[in-house]
This record gives sequence, structure tokens and C-alpha cells, in this order.
Amino acid sequence: METKVIKLDYASLDQVLLQEAGAVLRQGGLVAFPTETVYGLGGDALNPEAARKIYKAKGRPSDNPLIVHIARREDLHRIARNISPEAEKLMESFWPGPLTLIFQKTEQVPAQTTGGLSTVAVRMPRDMIASAFIQASGGFVAAPSANVSGRPSTTTAAHVEEDLRGRIEMILDGGQAVIGLESTIVDVSEEKPVILRPGVITREMLEAVVGEILVDQALIQPGSDIKPKAPGMKYRHYAPKAELIIVEGNSEAVAREINRLVNQWEQEGKRAGVLAAEESKGQYSQGLVKSVGSRKQEEEIATHLYQVLREFDETEVTRIYSESFADARIGAAIMNRLLKAAGHRVIQV
Repeated sequence: METKVIKLDYASLDQVLLQEAGAVLRQGGLVAFPTETVYGLGGDALNPEAARKIYKAKGRPSDNPLIVHIARREDLHRIARNISPEAEKLMESFWPGPLTLIFQKTEQVPAQTTGGLSTVAVRMPRDMIASAFIQASGGFVAAPSANVSGRPSTTTAAHVEEDLRGRIEMILDGGQAVIGLESTIVDVSEEKPVILRPGVITREMLEAVVGEILVDQALIQPGSDIKPKAPGMKYRHYAPKAELIIVEGNSEAVAREINRLVNQWEQEGKRAGVLAAEESKGQYSQGLVKSVGSRKQEEEIATHLYQVLREFDETEVTRIYSESFADARIGAAIMNRLLKAAGHRVIQV
């Protein structure tokens, strides 16, 4: 299959090209498109065969539910029911934006889209290209991240090409994704809202709107025996080709331990990488050291995390030692992705 790449300009959206992309989805094909979080791999959310194609293109387990993207809030009622007052408040505050909400689904949504669950995950992105593309496609686009399952998510069209060229019909190139981490996911299908995946919309921000919000135990005590209710809950995700290990503790102790581990690894004739903050990168004397950004600018770390993990894939590094980034504000979201990428392998010092 030939994959067509279309460059779009946010300053002047080409409606003809958007309609061409929309037609691909309406005919059952797949199109990767930019959002403010990461690139998504879009298919018609109401077409069971399109969902199967998404799973096949990504190599994704079919019990891992897809997020349905909409462009108009009024369209939610076609696919979701029992919408709670808390959900209404969250949508009022954070839609359009990087927040996914889980509702009880209607019969309109096929089981293939929801991983066989009775619930559906829904997001309304604020990205202009995403919104226009969703409308051109019919209004309901199922879209996980546009990458091979398990690999770091894609934040540029070039990343999408690297993973999915020849597997999908089209890629819409909108440049670098602004946020760089997937959306926060909150389950509002039951009595009390529950965070299933952290993101740049933090627990504190959510609780300022609706009061107490719970955190799913799968985030605290990861296990492989759960049936995932949201993307990213069960399977290893975001992983580079090299083995990734996180080192946590006092900053000086972390630097000493990483230097020791890198030296040991390289004495065995292997190549090691170090994932560090801008402030501490100079403390590492060996290995391939890459900065993911300044701790003073967590948004910068979020934006660059997947890009840097993919850069390591282009080297001969076989093991990466990473500092911990469990800082304030969006540190929970950054560490959630790093821990998934590392398979929860952490060294405490």
C-alpha cells in the first residue's frame, strides 16, 4: 500500500485536502493526523472493519480500547449515555482539549471500537487540523496513537512514516505536536470519577472542578491480569528498542549510580545511553547522554520525551539509564509514560 503524505498549514487549512482525507475514512481506510497531544491513527469509529484495520496496522491487542474523537460536543449523545453532572462540568472546563472521558456507550458504537467493553472513551481535541478532519470524516474518528504498538508515541509526521508507511492510506502532516503526551483519561461512567491515565490536565485541576477524584489502582499497582478500560493501562507502551531502566533517589546519588552502571555496561563492550535533565546532563562522563529538557519547564520534557526515546533507537545503545522526573504538576504523567516504557524497572538509590 502506498501511503500519501499531505502537508497542511494551520494558517490556511486546505479544505479540499481535508475532504480528500475525510473520504478515505468514510470509505473504510486509515489516516494519521495531528492533535495537540500526539499523532492519532484514525478510522471510522462506527465501522467495525475500520477498528480491525487499526489494530492490524499497529499490531495492537484487540482488547485495548480505542478513543473516539469528536469535533462537536452535541455529537456526544449519539455514542454515549448516562452523562453525569460531573462529566458535564469537566467537558465545560476542559473540552476541547487533552481530556478523554469514559462513558457508557450507545448501540451506535461497535464492540470492536471499545475492545468489547460496554463503555466508550471520548475526546474532543482542540487542534484545528484534528477538528476539521473529524468533521470531514463524518464526525466520529477512532484513533489510538499513530505508532506501532509498544513503541514511543509519534509527535511528528516523520515518526508516523517511520512506523506506519505502507500500512495506512494517508498521513496529515501538521508539524510537531504541542503537548507531546497523550490525554488525561477519566472514567465518568460510574458513581465517582476515576483517573485511568494521568496527563497534562492534572488531578488537582480536575478536583478544582468536580471535587474528589479517585486514581485507578492499576496506576498504583500495575498488573497484567486486568482488562484494560482505557488505552495504556495493561500493556507495555512507549518503549524504545533498548532496555530502559529508571534510577530514583537523591540527585547526586542518582548521578553516581548511573555513572557506575554505564561504566559497568560499557566495560562489557556494550553501548549505554543516559536520559537526563538539562540541569544534570553534565554530571555524566560516559555513555550517550541526551537531555530531555529542563526541570524548570516540565512542558518541555513532555514535548521531547518520545522524540528523545526515538533518537536512541537510531544509535547502537542497548541499555538506557534514565533519571526520574517525578516533579510537581505534570510529573505524574511523565513518569507514567517512563515507567510503562521501562516495564516498571526502577533502581532506588
